[in-house]
Amino acid sequence: MIRIEDLTFTYPGAGQETLSHISLHVEKGDFLAVIGNNGCGKSTLCKALNGLIPHFIAGDMTGRVVVGGLDTTENDVGSLAEKIGYVYQDFENQIVRPTVLDDASFSCMNYGYKDYLQKGREALRMCGLEGREEDFVWQLSGGQKHLLALAGAAALQPEALILDEPIAQLDPQHARRTYEILKRLNEEYGKTIIVIEHHTEYIAQYCKHAVLMRQGRILWKMDAREALRRIDELQESNIFPPQTALAAQQLKEKGALLGDAMLPVTVEEGRSIFSSCRWHKPFLAKKKPGAWEDRETILSFEDVSVEYRAVKGENTRSLNRFSLEVKRGEKVAVIGSNGAGKSTMMKLLTGTLKAAEGQVMVCGRDAGKTKPEKLADCLSYVYQNPEEMFIKDSIGADIAYAMKARGVKDWEEQTEKLLAHFNLSALRDRDGRLLSGGQMRRASLAIGVALNPSVLLLDEPTANLDIATRYEIMNTLERLKDVTETVLIATHDMQLVCQWAERILVLYNGSLAADGSRDEIFADRRLAKLVGIRPPEIFAMGRALDERARCYTVEEFVECFGNGGQ
Repeated sequence: MIRIEDLTFTYPGAGQETLSHISLHVEKGDFLAVIGNNGCGKSTLCKALNGLIPHFIAGDMTGRVVVGGLDTTENDVGSLAEKIGYVYQDFENQIVRPTVLDDASFSCMNYGYKDYLQKGREALRMCGLEGREEDFVWQLSGGQKHLLALAGAAALQPEALILDEPIAQLDPQHARRTYEILKRLNEEYGKTIIVIEHHTEYIAQYCKHAVLMRQGRILWKMDAREALRRIDELQESNIFPPQTALAAQQLKEKGALLGDAMLPVTVEEGRSIFSSCRWHKPFLAKKKPGAWEDRETILSFEDVSVEYRAVKGENTRSLNRFSLEVKRGEKVAVIGSNGAGKSTMMKLLTGTLKAAEGQVMVCGRDAGKTKPEKLADCLSYVYQNPEEMFIKDSIGADIAYAMKARGVKDWEEQTEKLLAHFNLSALRDRDGRLLSGGQMRRASLAIGVALNPSVLLLDEPTANLDIATRYEIMNTLERLKDVTETVLIATHDMQLVCQWAERILVLYNGSLAADGSRDEIFADRRLAKLVGIRPPEIFAMGRALDERARCYTVEEFVECFGNGGQ
C-alpha cells in the first residue's frame, strides 16, 4: 500500500535533516502507530505521504514515496487524496462548510462526482454521524467535529487514512469512540489506518504495528504489543510505556513477580500476570495542606446560567444554575467531557463572557460588571495553544509586554526574574512560535504570571506532549506555588489530575456532577459511567485485582502489590 525508499527531507534553512534515510513498507489493511518524541519527524513523515511534501511544503527531498501505486513526486495532492486521506491535529481548520452533510460531501463535489451527496452520506455513516446530516457544524461537540473532519477525508474513499494525534483534544469517552470508529474502518471497510499517537494504552488496544522514530530516523517497526514491552527504548525516546508494563518490570526487580513473566500492556493481560500479587495495605493519599473552609473565597459562582442562542433548534445551555466556591491557595482540576461547560466556566472568570443569570465573583469583583482588563489585575488565563500567547518577536518582549502596558516600574527586572524562574534566559531573543513544545508551554506560563496574578487558569497544559516535555511542565507547575496562589486547570489528562490536583471538579451537561478528592472521584463507578471518566490505567489495574486498591501511580501500585503472595 505504502512504500518509502531512502527518504531524506530538510526544511529550508534547517541545520540538519528532519527525515534521514527512511525506508518503510506499510501493508494494505494495517493499523499502524507512529510513535516518538516531540520533534522526531512524525508529522513531517506523514506529510510526505499525502504529497504536501514536496508540492506545498518546500525543502530538499531525496528518495521515493509510493502510495497506492502513485509516486508522490509525480502526482499532485489532489490525485493522492483519492489514495490517502489526512486528518490534521488542528482538525477544525479542515471543516469549511456550515452544515454536516455539506462539509462531508464538499471534497467529492470539488472532484466533480455526480453522486457527491451520496458519498458524503456514506462517509457520515462510516464515521458514526448518521442522522446529523442537516445539523450546523457549531451544533457538534469537539469529538463529533473531529469525526466530521475524518468523514470529509473518507468521502473520497481513499485506501488509507492518516490521523495526527487523533485524541489529543478529546475527553476519554470521545477518545474511545474515535478509536472504535477507526477500528471499524480498518476491519469492516479495509482501510489502512496510520495514527501519530502518544497514548500507549490506545496503541495496545487498537493498533496492529508500531513504528518508533528518533531524530528523523525509523529505529524499528514491529507488532504493537511487542513494541510496547520495549520499555527502555520507549523511555529513551520520551514515550510513556504502558503503566502495567512499568509496574511489572518494577515488581520483577523487587522479586515479587517471576523473572520470565511477560510484561502486560493492557489491564486484561495484567489480570493473569499479576494474579500472584496481593494487596497488602492501602496507599494513604496526601492530606490537603490547611483547612480550606477557613480561607478566603477568591472565586465564586452563584446560580449561574449561560445560554447560547442557536440558529437552528433549541438554544444550548452551557451552564445551568451552576454554583461553586474556590478558596485562596487551592489547586483545582476541572474535568468533564467535551461540551460539559469547562471553557464557559473559564470565560466567565476572565470576563470575556457574561452570565445570563446569577453572579460570578473574582477576587471580590463582580465579573459581570467588570471589564476583562480590570479582572486581569488578579487573574490570568493561559490558552491551550501556547502560540496564541505570543504577539511579539521574542519571548522576552512577550513576557515584558503586559508589565510595560500596565506601567510596572521594575518591568525589566521582573522580566529577567521570570526568564530565569522558567529556565528561559538563554531563549529570551527567540520567537515563541519557533520554540519546542515544552519551551512554548514554559514561555506561555511566564507570560501568564507576569502581572503576579492571584489566580491562574490553565487550559490543557500537557496536551500533545511527550514524556520529557510533560515532566518539564509538571515541574513548572510545581514551581508556580512560588509565583501565584490559586491555580485552576481544565484538562483531560487524568494522570495530571491525580498527581497534581488537591480538589477535582467534574462538570456534566453544564452542572457540577461531583466535587471532591481523587479517591472520591475515581472510586465512584456510577460517576465514571455517567461522565465518561477514564482513570489512569494503573488505577484500573489495581481495582481489577482488588476493589480496595487506590493506586494512582506505578510507584503506588508497586507499594500496594509488591509483596506478591508473601
